[in-house]
Amino acid sequence: FRRQGAGSDSVSDTSSVSQLEESFRETAPVQASDAEEAEVPQERHVHIVAETASSDQHVDEQLSKAFIASLNVDAKPFVPNVHAAEFIPTFQQKIPGRDAPIPLFPCKMIMLPLTSAPPMENGDAEMATDDTWEQKGSEPSKAEAEPGGSPGGDRGQADEDSPQEEGMEEEEVVPTPKVVPTQPNAPKKEHVNVVFIGHVDAGKSTIGGQIMYLTGMVDKRTLEKYEREAKEKNRETWYLSWALDTNQEERDKGKTVEVGRAYFETEEKHFTILDAPGHKSFVPNMIGGASQADLAVLVISARKGEFETGFEKGGQTREHAMLAKTAGVKHLIVLVNKMDDPTVNWSLERYEECKEKLVPFLKKVGFNPRKDVHFMPCSGLTGANLKEPAEYCPWYIGLPFIPHLDSLPNFSRSSDGPVRLPIVDKYKDMGTVILGKLESGSISKAQQLVMMPNRHTVELLSLLSDDVETDDAGPGENLKLRLKGIEEEEILPGFILCNVENLCHTGRTFDAQIVIIEHKSIICPGYNAVLHIHTCIEEVQITALICLVDKKTGDKSKTRPRFVKQDQVCIARLRTAGTICLETFKDFPQMGRFTLRDEGKTIAIGKVLKLVAEKD
Repeated sequence: FRRQGAGSDSVSDTSSVSQLEESFRETAPVQASDAEEAEVPQERHVHIVAETASSDQHVDEQLSKAFIASLNVDAKPFVPNVHAAEFIPTFQQKIPGRDAPIPLFPCKMIMLPLTSAPPMENGDAEMATDDTWEQKGSEPSKAEAEPGGSPGGDRGQADEDSPQEEGMEEEEVVPTPKVVPTQPNAPKKEHVNVVFIGHVDAGKSTIGGQIMYLTGMVDKRTLEKYEREAKEKNRETWYLSWALDTNQEERDKGKTVEVGRAYFETEEKHFTILDAPGHKSFVPNMIGGASQADLAVLVISARKGEFETGFEKGGQTREHAMLAKTAGVKHLIVLVNKMDDPTVNWSLERYEECKEKLVPFLKKVGFNPRKDVHFMPCSGLTGANLKEPAEYCPWYIGLPFIPHLDSLPNFSRSSDGPVRLPIVDKYKDMGTVILGKLESGSISKAQQLVMMPNRHTVELLSLLSDDVETDDAGPGENLKLRLKGIEEEEILPGFILCNVENLCHTGRTFDAQIVIIEHKSIICPGYNAVLHIHTCIEEVQITALICLVDKKTGDKSKTRPRFVKQDQVCIARLRTAGTICLETFKDFPQMGRFTLRDEGKTIAIGKVLKLVAEKD
C-alpha cells in the first residue's frame, strides 16, 4: 500500500498519504504482508478514502443535532452573585483577628489592616499598591504625602513604615532620595555649606563619617560592613572615613583625593558637608571645595608631633586656613581632634598649647579670633563632643559641635540678585548634568539660562538639592542640574550659569590688588602662575606692575615698581591664557577673589579691582 499509494495519481501530496496511512491502520485489523500489499487493487484504495470521508460527515451531523437540541438561545443573561459566600479551601485556616482568610492567589482583593499585613510574594505586589489607593478616602493625609504611591520620606519616616512595605521584595522602593514630604519644609531650613579642612591625617573624613552616623544619615549596618572591610585591610580605624571616601583608591591609601559630598539635617538647618583633601598634591581640589563653603571647620590633631607637623612651614594647617579666608569663608571652627589619644588623654594643657600657637596665625590671615573663630575639643573616632558633651573633659563648658553649628546666626543672602552658579563638575547621565553652588539669585524648573563665557542658551530640565528633587532653589544651595541644549563636552569647570537678563562679565585682562604671601625670589612683569578664581583654574601672566600699596596706611606709590617680593602688596595687571568669567570684588565678592599658585605652593592672594576691555 505504501509503494502503490505513494506512486498513485489519486493521491498527490504527502499529507494525503499520511492521512490514508492512519485510516488504513485503524480499519485494517491485521497488517498485510509485503506480498499481499503488492496485490491490493487500486479500487480498494479509493473505497477506503470514501469510507473515511463519509464517517467524518456523519460525526458532524450528530454534533450539530446535539447543539440545536440542548442549547437554549433564549436563556436569561448570567448575573454573578457578589454576595455569595466565598470559597475557602480546607487547607487555608482563618487567622484570628481577621475577617477573612488570605488567598494564596491574587483572585480577589481583601482589605487588611496595615499594621499586621503578612509578608507578600512577588505576585502580590500589584495588590499592595492597589490597597494603598483604595484607602485614599479613609487616609487623605497619607495619600497626599505619597502622590506617587511610593513610601517616600526621610530616614525617620522610612523606619516607621508598615511591615507590609518591609516584606515586599521590590527593590525600587529602597533607592528613592526624592523626599516628597520634606519638600514643603526645605525652603524653611537654611542651607549651610561646611568645608572640612586641615593637614593630612588630621581626621577630617572620620569626623564627617561620625557626624553622618550620629545624625542618622548612615545606618549602623553599613558602618559594620565598612568596619569588616577595613579590618581585612588592617585599617580598623579608617572605617568611618569610608562613608565619605567612596573611591577605591582613596580607601586603599587612606587619603581623600576629591572633595567628598554628604549632607545632614538638624532641627533648624540643612548642612552640606564638603570633605576637602588634606594632602598638598590635591590643594587645587581643596580650593574648589572651599569656594563653595559658607563655613570652614579647621581640623587639627592634638596628638604629639602631628600638630607640629601640620602647623610648621609647609604644613597644610597654615595653607588651608589662609585659602579658606581667601575663598570668602567668614566663620571658622577649629576642632582639636584626637583628644582621646594616649599622648593627650583630654589634657587641657595640650589643648591650650595648640590654641596659643594657632590664634596669632589666624589673626594674621584675617580672621578675628573673638568673633570669627571658635575652638572646640573632640574625638572623631569615638564621637565625643560632636553631638553630646564629652564626660572626659569637664573643663570645656561650650556646646558640642553639631548643636554649636545649629546655634550660629543665619547668613544674609539675597534671592533677588542675578543668577550666578559657578560649575564645579559635570558628567553625562540621561543628558548633561552639572554640579555647583548657587551663589546668588533663584532658579526654577524649565527656566531658560545662559552658559557663560560660551553664551550657550540652555533649559533647566530638573534640579536636585542634595539628591532631593525640587522645583526651585535659592542662594547657598548645592545643586545638581540636568540641562537641555548643551553637550557635556562643551562645559568646563569654572563656567558660570546666568539668567538671560543679567549676564556675568567675561574677559582676559584685569587689574587686581595682590598680596605676596610666600615667594623666595622677586616677582617681575612676565611672571607666570596658575590662577584659581571661584571654581575656575587658568594660567595667568603678570603683564605689568602698576604700583605698590602700603599695608598700614593703604597709600599707593607714585612710581611703578620694577619688582615685588614677599609680604608686599601691589596693584598689577594680569592676563589669562583663555577667556574666563569674573566680576570685580566690589560688585560680586564671590567671583572677585582669587589665589595665585606656583610649584605646588600658594604664592599670592588677591581681589579683582577693574576689568580691562580687549583691544581689537
